[in-house]
Amino acid sequence: MGVIEITTFTELGWSDPDAAPERARCFCERLERGDILLLHRFPVIGDDERRLLTEVRQAGSSFVKNISYDAASARLRGFARRGTDAATLARVLAGYSDRMGAVAAELLAPYADGLEPDVTSFRPIEERGRNLRGRSRNDLIHVDSFPTRPARGRRILRFFTNVNPREPRVWVTAQTFEELARAMALEAGLVQYASAAGGMKARLKRAMTATLRGAGIKSPERSRYDEFMLRFHDYLKGNQKFQRDCYRQRYEFPAGSTWIAMTDMVPHAVLSGRHALEQTFFVPIRLMLTPEKSPLRILESIAGAVLA
Repeated sequence: MGVIEITTFTELGWSDPDAAPERARCFCERLERGDILLLHRFPVIGDDERRLLTEVRQAGSSFVKNISYDAASARLRGFARRGTDAATLARVLAGYSDRMGAVAAELLAPYADGLEPDVTSFRPIEERGRNLRGRSRNDLIHVDSFPTRPARGRRILRFFTNVNPREPRVWVTAQTFEELARAMALEAGLVQYASAAGGMKARLKRAMTATLRGAGIKSPERSRYDEFMLRFHDYLKGNQKFQRDCYRQRYEFPAGSTWIAMTDMVPHAVLSGRHALEQTFFVPIRLMLTPEKSPLRILESIAGAVLA
């Protein structure tokens, strides 16, 4: 697992269109196995947009981790309303989402027909020394799982852009999800989650979800996979021995760069940096070139049970 700098794809597209299909497949395979793709000099926002983003402020609530924009509902959340032009901020985040969608469809062409855009977010706050609750801390190594947006076995593909004009955004990564899962998934309770589908607790939960939806109240319908991935996210963050002793690789993503990772496969933490854009996509497992390397299939092989 490492960082692969892409030099054959620019804001104008592929430098060699004839080689594009083969290279796109190669990049998809590398992502699926836990590598990070880096577009070192890849302009995705203009100077005016960067200026706006570096001046915008996040809401002061301790429950707000970042500023987010949901294109499906056109809902903008988490920003300090005083001094912020909400319409312009929403337009900038929507534009970033559209551009990353276009890049993903071309650079990662095997996924193009099934890319499902998720939330766009902006992180204006310096990560070093940030005061967050334990499970919300970004500086603890973790794999991504979203409590309110279940993956249901789909892969989590994320684009990150360092908007900061001068300072890098610093990550550390550990071993791949597969290595960590084979070492720690059983200890984290995988068997209990794998066998929970027919239990009383699961039946009550499904009944409660149906009741809430019947009343018009949204409630995430999580699979056993989602439930365990949430558990594993928290287990890694709360495991002090793992956080202290695990293998670490440090990366500095330069100002203006964009990098891409499947963050359900890449255990990561953010040590420092501010002003970062993020665009998340879900990718169906049917589009994977190496489906056996997906976290869903890895966990199912360990548990000996279907988790979707």
